[in-house]
Amino acid sequence: MATSKPVRPRTPRGAAAKPGRNVRLAVSAAAMRGGALVGHFLDPAGLVVIDRVAEHFGMSKQQFAETIGVKAETLYRAARVSAPKTQSRATEMLEIVGRISEWAGGEKQAMAWYRAEPIPAFGGRTAEALVKDGKAGAVRDYLDHVATGGFA
Repeated sequence: MATSKPVRPRTPRGAAAKPGRNVRLAVSAAAMRGGALVGHFLDPAGLVVIDRVAEHFGMSKQQFAETIGVKAETLYRAARVSAPKTQSRATEMLEIVGRISEWAGGEKQAMAWYRAEPIPAFGGRTAEALVKDGKAGAVRDYLDHVATGGFA
């Protein structure tokens, strides 16, 4: 009489080996899309080229300055454009727009969401208002939560 080994169910290749793995993959994929949009606008020194961003989204420099929460004259002086605050605000805006562009139907629609759509979880404030107040991390956490199936 032959002895047989117990058959253990196998996890198909590419399936989640641990609970939550697909969730982490979805979140990191969204983060990578945000980073890809940022990368599209970087110069060789690693700075966001404000003129390219404004042109891409059909804005003047003044409108773009308003969108990221800096004074308009900031974007007309090279030293101020490369300042950490200006660069971080531009980068944060691009990361958020890049993360939601697929959900929104494109980058222009994502920018419209960023600027105008009230987020109930933040008392009806927009992503733009939150980034201006230095709360981009909260917006990214919120988007990660929604990406993993959480309520908006």
